[in-house]
Amino acid sequence: MGQNWGGGAWGPGMMGGGWAGIFLFPLVLLFIVWTVYWKYHALWHAAKEDEKWWFLGLLVINTLGILEILYLYYFSNKPMKHNEKNVPMVPPQSGM
Repeated sequence: MGQNWGGGAWGPGMMGGGWAGIFLFPLVLLFIVWTVYWKYHALWHAAKEDEKWWFLGLLVINTLGILEILYLYYFSNKPMKHNEKNVPMVPPQSGM
């Protein structure tokens, strides 16, 4: 007998429509945005602090932001301030 790939719980039609697609797509999108935000923030902090092993680990391991949050608030050498406006994203330019 052949496989029925037209739908069902785990077939390719899973996100094709219906109530499951309506609820799952925004949830997946929210998880992606959440993960990218925390990953960017933690990678930037690890690079700034020259913590190469943390940078590589954070880059490779995906944990929905949990590892990144733990690194930022518990394991980093410099405690995180919630608002780091004093750290410029671009180094100051010398006069021309």
